[in-house]
Amino acid sequence: MSDTLALESSDQPRVFSVSEITRAVRGVLEDAIGEVWVEGEVSNYRKQASGHQYFTLKDAGAQLSCVLFARGVWRKQAALADGMQVRVRGKLTVYEARGQYQLNVQSVEAAGAGLLQAKFEALKRRLHAEGLFDEARKRELPRFPATVALITSPTGAALRDMLNIFTRRAPWLRLIVVPVRVQGDGSAEEIAAALAEVNAWEANGLPRADVIIVGRGGGSAEDLWEFNEEIVARAVVASAIPVVSAVGHEIDFTICDFAADLRAPTPSAAAEIVAPDGTDLARHLHQLGARVERETRSQLDAASQQLDLAVEGLSRGVRDRLAELRAWLAERAASLREHRPDQVLRLRRQELATLAEQLARRFGTAFELRRARLARAAEHLRLLSPDATLGRGYSITTRPDGSVLTSASAAQAGERLLTRLADGEVASRVE
Repeated sequence: MSDTLALESSDQPRVFSVSEITRAVRGVLEDAIGEVWVEGEVSNYRKQASGHQYFTLKDAGAQLSCVLFARGVWRKQAALADGMQVRVRGKLTVYEARGQYQLNVQSVEAAGAGLLQAKFEALKRRLHAEGLFDEARKRELPRFPATVALITSPTGAALRDMLNIFTRRAPWLRLIVVPVRVQGDGSAEEIAAALAEVNAWEANGLPRADVIIVGRGGGSAEDLWEFNEEIVARAVVASAIPVVSAVGHEIDFTICDFAADLRAPTPSAAAEIVAPDGTDLARHLHQLGARVERETRSQLDAASQQLDLAVEGLSRGVRDRLAELRAWLAERAASLREHRPDQVLRLRRQELATLAEQLARRFGTAFELRRARLARAAEHLRLLSPDATLGRGYSITTRPDGSVLTSASAAQAGERLLTRLADGEVASRVE
């Protein structure tokens, strides 16, 4: 380094170009440090279309720029993501174009559980952003389920624990075990398929499950990893039946827990939550019965009091009405006594007799007037009648059809005529 950057003389310093000084620093780093292993947390990760991967390794006190070129990627190395705790091997150098020192990474290893944790956090963030973990979409469990589906390993201790608790707390429940593998390749697909199968029971003529418990006992992060797979989370969210996630111990959290309608800290706790306690239920029913009895007795007492009040009010109303009627009848009787109906009747009879006499008298007078007028009209008619005219020497000539011959010129030769006189009729023929 002293030879490369040496001054020519004490008064005339050597002036370097930017490229020269950067290249010199690069040589110092590569020669003095060279290939190293560095451990830290991945941040600002980005992968270019070329396949090159750029990221920063950081710890609490500093950060280091890193690049992993596509040609140097080992196909089995750990996939990088923000938040991963990794150990990388590479060569420390300087990116001259920016004057920035960096680590050209050659291999990557997960540091402890850093890889799994990073995958967990990345999937959790993505599914949360999609709304799969929203509390608003989660449903309450039925208080008194009839059928419970248990999706778990048929040989695990978790199943035995749940069966013991269900038998103790709610022996009447129908429990249907759906056996699946809960660890190893393909287990996540089996769990997702089991969830879909339980949801299809009713359509296939089988009993409908009211609740699904999916889970397993404790284990390492790797053992529980199948419950962190996206396919399981989406199957839980797609279930039309409420799902309880019961994976591992109380300190274990999985993606399945966040997607489920309810997370139970352990499988045993899930059984405690889902199964109503028979003893508590009996006590609750007894309390309800006592409450119903008290309410019924109270209602009957209240109804009895209302009935008594109604009867009393009705009796009082009848008595008041009878008193009013008696008073009205007494008033009517007094009025009748004051008007003496027999005297009123006698008076009316006298008035009727007087009217009858007046009518008879008026009728007789009118009758005599009508009879005199009729006699005068009859005499007038008699004087004007044809017979009276004939009696005075006149005659009436008619044709055979009864029509009156009023003119001699109207008579026709050979026509027969009838002449009526006061004392008879004379037949003749016109010549």
